[in-house]
Amino acid sequence: MALALLVAGLAASFFHLGHPERAWRSAAMWRTSWLSREVIVLPAFMGVVFLYGATHWLDWHPVLVTLPGGLPVDPSVILGVAGTLLAFALFLCTAMIYACLKFLGEWHSPLTVINYILLGGASGFTLAAAFAAVTAPELVSFLAGWAAIITLLGLFSRSASLVRNARLKPKSTLQTAIGISNRRIVQKTQGFMGGSFNTREFFHGQPVLVVRGVKWFFMLAVFPLPLLLLLAGIHGGSIALGAAFVVQYLGLLAERWFFFAQANHPQNLYYQAIA
Repeated sequence: MALALLVAGLAASFFHLGHPERAWRSAAMWRTSWLSREVIVLPAFMGVVFLYGATHWLDWHPVLVTLPGGLPVDPSVILGVAGTLLAFALFLCTAMIYACLKFLGEWHSPLTVINYILLGGASGFTLAAAFAAVTAPELVSFLAGWAAIITLLGLFSRSASLVRNARLKPKSTLQTAIGISNRRIVQKTQGFMGGSFNTREFFHGQPVLVVRGVKWFFMLAVFPLPLLLLLAGIHGGSIALGAAFVVQYLGLLAERWFFFAQANHPQNLYYQAIA
């Protein structure tokens, strides 16, 4: 299941490429680009997940070494640890694609990285708890409990980022964007008969009420509702746990949209409205 989701994520990443056949080039700038590092870490993570699943599927557990406490270490343990580290590395690389952009104050914060890790971890544990309710009931309490804890931590970190972003003051102004120092500048037209690449790629085009509505929807769907469903299903309620994942997943889709919509791109000071 984890590998299928990773493959789906990799496939989805091709849809925003102008030339998908050149995707292999995206790994070339790994020394300076977080996107290139993500492209390298993702297939490495997928490979480890596949091998981890294969060792359990084939029941291949030869003891390689025994730790002082008597804990046996077999290939699945090593692969599990490696997979966990790669999962954190993938979260870090993906988050830093946005957090490294200094000109976008809403993203340029450690909270961006923290939120990627916590929200991703919360949804992962919630799905695992729902899956365990059907396949391994003895693990439900552990997985659902941690899903609830991480979801609660995510509530605090995401709320902190919302408060921080609401207090940000843009470094650019309309005057600096177009190089005119007059105090009173009013845009009458964009200069085009319709939209442009800039307005399509860097502006969501939705009214303020829609943006606010999406914010409150994801704050409700990602945090309190899944928490209540997790607590209701922590003793093996597969329906409640499944509902927790679905609700949280829909909320996370809205959260991602809001994350991009909230970014105050400096170019939007110039392209304020479509004529």
